[in-house]
Amino acid sequence: MKKNYSLLLVVLLISVLTFGQQMPIDFSDSNDNFTPFGSASFGVRPDPQDATNQVGELGNTGADANQGAFLDLDREIDLDFGQTINLRFFSFDPNAHTVRIKLEQGANPDIEVTLNVPSPAAQEWKDLTFDFANAVLSSDGTTAVNGTGTYNRITIFVDAGVTTAGTYLLDDFDDGSTPTDPHELDVIYTDLVWADEFDVDGPVNSDNWHHQTLGPNGGQWFNGELQHYTDSQTNSFISGGFLNIVAKRETTTQDGVTLDFTSARLNSKFAFTYGRVDVRARLPFGEGTWPAIWTLGKNVNEVGAWFQTQGFGTTSWPACGEIDIMEHGLHATNEVSSAIHTPSSSGATVNTDTQMLADVANDFHVYSVNWSPNRITFMIDGVGYYTYEPDVYNADTWPFDLDQFLLLNVAMGGFAGNVDAGFSESAMIIDYVRVYQNENLSTDDVFASKFSVYPNPSDESKILNIKTTESIDKVELYNMIGQRILNQTNNTKEFNIQNVRTGVYLMMIYSGNKSITKRVIIK
Repeated sequence: MKKNYSLLLVVLLISVLTFGQQMPIDFSDSNDNFTPFGSASFGVRPDPQDATNQVGELGNTGADANQGAFLDLDREIDLDFGQTINLRFFSFDPNAHTVRIKLEQGANPDIEVTLNVPSPAAQEWKDLTFDFANAVLSSDGTTAVNGTGTYNRITIFVDAGVTTAGTYLLDDFDDGSTPTDPHELDVIYTDLVWADEFDVDGPVNSDNWHHQTLGPNGGQWFNGELQHYTDSQTNSFISGGFLNIVAKRETTTQDGVTLDFTSARLNSKFAFTYGRVDVRARLPFGEGTWPAIWTLGKNVNEVGAWFQTQGFGTTSWPACGEIDIMEHGLHATNEVSSAIHTPSSSGATVNTDTQMLADVANDFHVYSVNWSPNRITFMIDGVGYYTYEPDVYNADTWPFDLDQFLLLNVAMGGFAGNVDAGFSESAMIIDYVRVYQNENLSTDDVFASKFSVYPNPSDESKILNIKTTESIDKVELYNMIGQRILNQTNNTKEFNIQNVRTGVYLMMIYSGNKSITKRVIIK
């Protein structure tokens, strides 16, 4: 797989994306799995009439008259855009049923629509349409309401109010909206500015990496970790084109403290502001191992960190900011996580998400972060799964306008739990580390990267949104022959294109004494 940089980047950028929980819901990926309640069950299985089609399976035990399942949506259902929800329903029995859709977690009260499904031929799909212009309030089940506004949760019941057991299949929940990628990258970084390909067998390249070995917590590391970090070649070395960071069971006394494990913790001697990091790695095996690929602010004052030894250590954690590109061991086996640590959310951070993989100990994956002036997006094999984008940008939420450096390490125990009694050694195997930026960006280009327009191409809402932390004074829309089509000075982050014809246009955004141009496609 080594070492075609441009080909790899193209592959990552065009990877097939599986968007988060949003309409339409077709159970083609794990994001579409509903959460059951009231002793119900929910899973995903092949369609009995088409084994290539995955569908949802709701199981009622009959033990509870109020059984069902819900799904929280990344992009809400907007009844002001469309008031109907369609779905397909399949019963294994020939009985009549009721199917209820309830919308929750909205600006307006919870509402619901219930349909009667007459006795069908057994094992026959039925197409159902729920019209929320004729809904009722969930609070009393009778007050009629014309549904409006947005809702973040969809809940389904089959035979609500009846203690009847049964198994039902569901598919193709659709509110008429077009799916969008909630983790779309706002800046694409293409210029390789720093890398280590680990091509030369032997010790780690000291021009690129610093072994951090001084335990800052009385000779140990924080979080109850059980290892000493060493600069020994038995704990970190390059072989066959791969970096090996090896955690070993060996009793070692260091700085007056005796511990049962050794490992390595590498700091990059390269620091950067904004860019994309790609690390292709295979993770260690065994309960209690805690591998990590991450960054810290160059200004962190942690004793023994490379930039601290060079005089840059002025700021304590978490004010320096921390970006956890990948950690494993904090959740279930094969469930990796990413996280952001800042003064607003540090130790038990709420700014985190996880992704379940098949076999992290035997399969290589590319763990990535795309860090722009506005958002930080985490990816695995080129597919985004978590984006950090705070509502307010300040020192508490966004200490990410300064240089960060990379860290690679394997810790033992601590938050990763007890180490398996049979553990002897295991390694994180790293194929490469690559950092991309846009080297030749002018000051104007950097400023332009702080603005993004979505959805682009436009969708049925006929609204273009501008996302930025900068102020906007005016927005203008021009056709491709230079004619101004629209001019807007109020509510400048939402641009109504209801009366604009299909085509390609240039959007001029004015902010202070600067202006930027975005190309938009109106469908």
